[in-house]
This record gives sequence, C-alpha cells and structure tokens, in this order.
Amino acid sequence: MKKQQLFDLFSLVREKRPLVHHITNYVTVNDCANITICAGGAPVMADAAEEVEEMAAIASALVLNIGTLNRVQVESMELAGSMANDRKIPVILDPVGVGATQYRTKTARRLLDELDITILKGNAGEIGVLAGAEGNVRGVDSHGLAGNPVAIAQDYAKTAGLTVAISGATDIVTDGKHTLLVENGHPMMGSLSGTGCMAASVTGVFAAESKDMVFASAAAFAAFGIAGERAASGARGPFSFRTALFDELAALTPDDLARAARIRTG
Repeated sequence: MKKQQLFDLFSLVREKRPLVHHITNYVTVNDCANITICAGGAPVMADAAEEVEEMAAIASALVLNIGTLNRVQVESMELAGSMANDRKIPVILDPVGVGATQYRTKTARRLLDELDITILKGNAGEIGVLAGAEGNVRGVDSHGLAGNPVAIAQDYAKTAGLTVAISGATDIVTDGKHTLLVENGHPMMGSLSGTGCMAASVTGVFAAESKDMVFASAAAFAAFGIAGERAASGARGPFSFRTALFDELAALTPDDLARAARIRTG
C-alpha cells in the first residue's frame, strides 16, 4: 500500500471531520464517542426511533453495535440503516457477542438480510459464526475460529457482498477480491472492555471519507493499532493504557500513519 494514500486519507478525515452516527451499546458509548473525536470525526450517539432517521440523513457514516441488544434498539437500527442505505453512506455493523445467544445471532442475521451492510467488523469468533465456520464465542469474547480465517473471511465477503474486517493479532480486511492484513496493535488492547467497539467507530470515521472500504478499514485498524502501540509503551496497567490510547490517537498525524502503518496484501 502506498504511504501517500494513507497520508491523503487521514488528512482528509482531519480536514472534513465527518459526522458518524452511532447506535451502540451503553457499556462503551462514551468511549466510542471520544475515540471518534480523537480519530478526527464528530460523533452523535442518537438511538431513539423518533429521531434516528433524521440523524442518519445528515451523517457521513453509520455504526451499528449490538453489544447491549434490545428490541427497541433493533427497530432504531433498521430505521437508521434504511436511511443510510437510501443516502448511500457506509454502514458498519459490529455483531458483538453474536453466537452467544440465539437472539444475538438472529438479530445480526436480520440486520444483514434487511440492510445493505458495507463493513462487517468483528472478532474471529463472531465472523466465524456468521460465516458458518464454527466460530467460538463466550459472552462477548472470541474463543477462536475453526479453519483459515483469511480464506473464511474472503469466502464470506464474496458471498455476502460486503467488506469483512476481522480484528485480532493480525487484522484481516477483505471484500473477497482484495485482502489486506494489518499488523499494528498491542496485546494490551485486549486487556480492557471496549477496544473492539472503538475500532468500529474509527472504521466509521475513515470509511466516511473513502470510496474503497477495504483500504479505509485497513487504514483505520492501522491508525488505531499504532495508537495502541504507543500507548502501551508508558502504560502501568489497563486504565493508564486506556487514557493513553485516546491521547495517542488524537496526537497521531497523517505522516505518523503513513510511516508506521504495517499493512500488507493478503
């Protein structure tokens, strides 16, 4: 991947400050809002059915997260998602904990069936469940995926007609034709709740300013991963790391991203 492309996209994000509408879970909603700001976007966290269509109508991207799922929230996701589809803005779905219960799995599949999801962002277990590849999920945590995750992601992306973004030690991003692997990040990013949700928010920010969803997702993962690497260097534990993660992403420059991103073709 050309460094100039990374520089240009991140520069555009910082310049445009895209509005990213979230319907997300209440455990991480504040972290998602703040990481959106640190990435260069502007968050709005509206989930009332009475206003989500209006919010989606003025947003540049929509992030849906089923972490704290309920019936009312699903209705709002469908309304906002339909408006986002009408406006042809990217819709990012984070199927948190899919496979842990029938309700989560059915809801994720319903959203995938009823909406045009642009980017499906999850961990290996979650994507494995949706791809029918024996993903293993306990609670909201991934416990692995049976088989080759790159091949599974490629096949599912091609079949479903979307971009699949799997977060992990090596992030996998593919639309079935083009695949990028991102090797930025740090193990401490798995030491506290919310980093997966935040990654979806950062992905929404980058996707809002790009027509290439594979590239945008990989760039977002790289930016977030670089911030994690830098935050870990001085962290004393999970919560000093959390604070530093926001600071490092906010301080990250387009030149930093271009120089430090470790992205390769898969």
